[in-house]
Amino acid sequence: MDVSKIKDPHFLKNLNTEQLESLAGDIRHFIINSVAKTGGHLSSNLGIVELTIALHYVFNAPKDKIFFDVGHQSYTHKILTGRANRFDTLRQLGGLSGFQKCCESEYDAWEAGHSSTALSAAVGMAMARDLDEEQYEIIPVIGDAAMVGGASLEALNHLGSTHSKVIIILNDNQMSISKNVGGVNNFLSELRTSMAYNKAKQEYKEMLSHIPLGKPLYKVSSAVKESIKKNLIDDTIFTEFGVDYLGPIDGHDFKDLIRALNKAKDSSGSIVVHVLTKKGKGYPFAENDVEGKWHGISPFDIATGESLKKTKQNEVTWSEVVSEQVYKAMAFDQEIVAITPAMISGSKMEKIFRDYPKRSFDVGIAEQHAVTFACGLAKAGKKPFISVYSSFLQRAYDQINHDAARMKLPLLISVDRAGFVGEDGETHHGVFDIGFLMAVPNLVIFTPSNALEAKEFINTAFHLSDRPYIIRISKQMIKNQDVLVNHYMEIGTWTIPLLQEDAKVAVLTYDDKVQRVIHHIKANNYNVDVINARFLKPMDEVMLNKIADKYEHLIIYETDMKNASLGLYVNEYFTDHHLKIDTVHLAIDDHYTPQGKIDQLLELENLDMKNLDIHLKKVL
Repeated sequence: MDVSKIKDPHFLKNLNTEQLESLAGDIRHFIINSVAKTGGHLSSNLGIVELTIALHYVFNAPKDKIFFDVGHQSYTHKILTGRANRFDTLRQLGGLSGFQKCCESEYDAWEAGHSSTALSAAVGMAMARDLDEEQYEIIPVIGDAAMVGGASLEALNHLGSTHSKVIIILNDNQMSISKNVGGVNNFLSELRTSMAYNKAKQEYKEMLSHIPLGKPLYKVSSAVKESIKKNLIDDTIFTEFGVDYLGPIDGHDFKDLIRALNKAKDSSGSIVVHVLTKKGKGYPFAENDVEGKWHGISPFDIATGESLKKTKQNEVTWSEVVSEQVYKAMAFDQEIVAITPAMISGSKMEKIFRDYPKRSFDVGIAEQHAVTFACGLAKAGKKPFISVYSSFLQRAYDQINHDAARMKLPLLISVDRAGFVGEDGETHHGVFDIGFLMAVPNLVIFTPSNALEAKEFINTAFHLSDRPYIIRISKQMIKNQDVLVNHYMEIGTWTIPLLQEDAKVAVLTYDDKVQRVIHHIKANNYNVDVINARFLKPMDEVMLNKIADKYEHLIIYETDMKNASLGLYVNEYFTDHHLKIDTVHLAIDDHYTPQGKIDQLLELENLDMKNLDIHLKKVL
């Protein structure tokens, strides 16, 4: 089938099992070819093709609300709802979102870029439906890793105390980005072992249906079979919440899927349908991936699986720089421990976990727990290192404030993917962390301009070990530089990496923007200094006084939110200390930035070098 011609999912009702299987193959082929060109979330979408088709086959969207906990697994849903002809724009500026997007289609009932939100939303929708005395189904699809998130368990607990019906599809592929961990995952493993039992049970039923007195015999033996099942499987974790359980179901078998979904549809109360799927199904490179490489992927060669993204010699990610130095420090200091909320591969911590397994902890998708867990370790004398994406750190604000900073515990937190992240869009841009961290007492917040600064700061944080230290790093590539583990820096100091004679204009910026600004100024032979405001907190007040004394004009250049930024604190300092200097503040205005390539987004927000140049020419 030419999937680009699909307008809506209603045609599925007229297809038989063989035709559904053929369609699944066509969709899987289409997704592989599309993502190979645009990049995107591949393995999670390949694993959910049959399940998504079955959901639209059994239920009647958009009246019935089908939505996904983390919308990056919605590609098949988008294809079935008439958006395949736009997949060449996937994750591009002005193009099709990589997540569900309510403004895109009436079939998108919810938006989510972060995990563990779907169940809370589903309970809310269900209660609204019941208050309005309407009749339709609420069907959130949630992964096994997201199911154990705190918000999911809170919602499940609430749902069990209500009379509202929600059909929860537990998409169990035994993976988040990397392998799942934890006690609930162990429980799900026990449930997975019952797949053979359920298959045998169905075959037994079908066999008896073809012989005389078969049906009565099946009913008589059902009590025995259920007793055996209870000895093999303990599904009380859901029933204790007050929610029925059905499964596990083969997520790639249409007959099993449709049978189970119809049963859930006919149920009178809330129910969990436990579906086993294979992440990456249909593409061997993704199927055999245990490290999470194929979770989110840049454009690639289908035949070889090799990325088409070219990197310059000696360039690495900021994540590699940070993890490399932490790894070196762990060899010298036995008190250092490493923590990640399910991001071993994303944060480039594979080597740490391989060589220091007893001092490395993957806590799963649980950012709140990760921070307070680290605080417990710190209170007991350890030196925890946590790596977490900026957009996910938002969830742990209370823990940073209440537990880490208030008690002044020695933590080192790497805030990864700060600033624009590109194609994942507004849910993933790391542009809010400065705003919510700057107001918290006792924090040290550092934004390195190069690898050398990053590594010296890490050394310093572990050496001082007297409060929470935060290193903020972007998604950009940088040149690697080496430094010994006993090289330190003075906290709260800024530098002037470009100092020119008699300059009356300066640009104040931080992180890898420092090098970009220096390159631009040198290329244009401007008599302009560049100030590296590498410590956002504490600010270098000595330097601020010198800036006001030396320069007539100061351009503060940020690629984060203006209404919660370093620039506001700088201007406040000038005002409070009656320092006169003309300032221009470039940053993101009060809105969400869409998806697109980072260079495109900088231009869109008037934060590219061209716009900076306009402001420089005005004051030169």
